[in-house]
Amino acid sequence: MIGVGRPAPMFVAPSRANPKFTFYSQGGAYILLAFLPREAAARDAMRARITAHRALYADDRLRAFGVLRDQAVFSQVEEGGGLRWFLDAEGAISRAYGALDDDGAERGRWVLIDPALRIQFWANAPEEDARFFAALATLPPPERHAGVELYAPVLMVPRIFEPELCRRLIDVYEADGGTPSGVMREVGGKTVGVLDNFKRRRDATVTDPQLQADLRDRLGPRLLPEIAAAFQYKVTRMERYIVACYDARDGGYFSPHRDNTTKGTAHRRFACSINLNAEDFEGGDLRFPAFPGRTYRPPTGGAVVFSCSLLHEATPVTKGKRYAFLPFFYDEDAARIREANLGFLAAPPPETHPA
Repeated sequence: MIGVGRPAPMFVAPSRANPKFTFYSQGGAYILLAFLPREAAARDAMRARITAHRALYADDRLRAFGVLRDQAVFSQVEEGGGLRWFLDAEGAISRAYGALDDDGAERGRWVLIDPALRIQFWANAPEEDARFFAALATLPPPERHAGVELYAPVLMVPRIFEPELCRRLIDVYEADGGTPSGVMREVGGKTVGVLDNFKRRRDATVTDPQLQADLRDRLGPRLLPEIAAAFQYKVTRMERYIVACYDARDGGYFSPHRDNTTKGTAHRRFACSINLNAEDFEGGDLRFPAFPGRTYRPPTGGAVVFSCSLLHEATPVTKGKRYAFLPFFYDEDAARIREANLGFLAAPPPETHPA
């Protein structure tokens, strides 16, 4: 059942361009979902209506998705002009949004989702078509969808690493040269690292035990108490010691993602980004699409901490190189989840230590 103000039901479904389109990767713009019934006349009428309003659709403002139940029809529709299509052959998405009853009764339905991925309003087709599209035409810009400026629920803490330690970490990267950094995906039931156009970054691992200990000596007393105060969460574990580099020469970036969506990453609770040279690059800021209009950049040696469940991205670096230290934090309950899921990892897991 859907209702105004509730989180939009998430799903993974085939689109024409992607057999596993993850809807939870959206955010930052309004989203129109159009649930088309299988009955030909009603389906064609909704299809004509959504197509006729292509002028409203733009990825940075309003993204439109038609949801089809019929495989034959889905295989024939064309995408473009801001309009995409999902296949919902089993009806799971339609049921979640109230367009399909348990007894199999279908209804045409329009749903508008706000940039924070919550239900803004919905209407039944065809009787409410005119009212629904009139409302779409008067939407404020996405960054003003709440009527006030929104701030992502993040924690910014300066002076975690001193400048000399930042320089040591950059030197580690420069001596190593870094290797291309992939993204974690579920493939054949395993969590694997995949290199694709979703991310452009190189990483170097800190392997020196003394330097690792020096990092924990700063994080423990300087950052973890602030996480406990802000989020009422006691961090006891830290995962991975990497220095990442986003380089303007190849437009380094990381597209919108969440950090805990696979079995191999489900234990992660908080992500941390510590800039090592904030004065030396342009672009490369942290952005949370569900809270549009702002970006976040900790100062050199400062940290920004946020839930791994939040959709976020690293915007392209347009000048210079951005160096950052990027650990994940979790606790003992999450450690048990990590241990239970080790069998789903295709490669050895990142190094961890008590925090």
